[in-house]
Amino acid sequence: MSALSEPSVRVWHYDGASGIRRDPMMVLAGDGFVLVEPDREDGPYAFADLIAQGIVNGHPRFGLAKRTGWSMTLTEAAPEEIAARLPGARRYGGVIDRIGLWPAVGAFTAVSALAVLGLMTMPSVVARMIPRSVEARLGSLMVGDFGERACEDPAGAAALQALATRMQMQDGVDLRVVDVPMVNAVTLPGGHVVLFSGLLRQASSPDEVAGVLAHELGHVENRDVLESLVRQLGLSVVLGGLDGNVGGYTNALLSASYSRGAEARADGFAIDALTRAQISPRPTALFFQRLSKSEIKVKGADALLGYLASHPMSSERERRFAASAGKAATAPALDAAQWQALKGICGAGGGTWKRSRLGF
Repeated sequence: MSALSEPSVRVWHYDGASGIRRDPMMVLAGDGFVLVEPDREDGPYAFADLIAQGIVNGHPRFGLAKRTGWSMTLTEAAPEEIAARLPGARRYGGVIDRIGLWPAVGAFTAVSALAVLGLMTMPSVVARMIPRSVEARLGSLMVGDFGERACEDPAGAAALQALATRMQMQDGVDLRVVDVPMVNAVTLPGGHVVLFSGLLRQASSPDEVAGVLAHELGHVENRDVLESLVRQLGLSVVLGGLDGNVGGYTNALLSASYSRGAEARADGFAIDALTRAQISPRPTALFFQRLSKSEIKVKGADALLGYLASHPMSSERERRFAASAGKAATAPALDAAQWQALKGICGAGGGTWKRSRLGF
């Protein structure tokens, strides 16, 4: 029987087996303790195995690891030698109990907002870290998927080159027209800009095409297409080479919207480019306005994959282009003969777009 000369405290105790409450003394014994009654002694137990179970009727209660139903409740203040070794009481609610409900709600809201902001900006940051060699390889795969639909009429190609020269398009940008009857244009990784024949047929002037081209060149300059790919497909797919599903991912890029920031940057680039080329931005604003009004009337593939899908219009964007039209002298982006040649670069028929050819 342990000597009660050691530091001790009176407790209530259930052993988890009999269901009988006992009233032993908890006595310090080396690195642990024992429970001592006149006719029995239980233990030793380790302080490290005690689990704080809160306050019951004003008294701290403890459980024991791996002993279901075992409990010990201190009925009086424990000596310092024992109290210092007891586990601290658990605080239900943790931080919420310490700082209060509404401050906790405010803190949670702030953290959530920062997390959302991080998720929104992460694709932009990650896109700019992707090597240009990877971007070039992706672009070559995707632009090659258009295959034989590239339009190469000599007169039309000369007009397209004249438009690129007028827009002061940088070296290294690959500009082409493909025979796909959608009102669309797309920027692919690696500086590939593709105009669809449906866009040329829908445009009423070369100035409208110049505005769309300038906008796409803005996406090239800012590498916005990589941001869109990372946002839509994930970094692993982009770095993994598209898993061979080039057509499917090109389709995803066509129907994916750029972020507001990317669109605003591309618009700003386009307005500056049109100004330098002395081409009025007003026709571009009218073109966007016309597309926006016809959006609800368009059905089928044009509605799904049209220019409005990847470049959503807004009255604010239209006004921005219109407001940028100054009083300086302007000249058409192409003369009448060049414009007709560009509109006819894919031939008069236009054909029927077969999704199976491109894998879309």
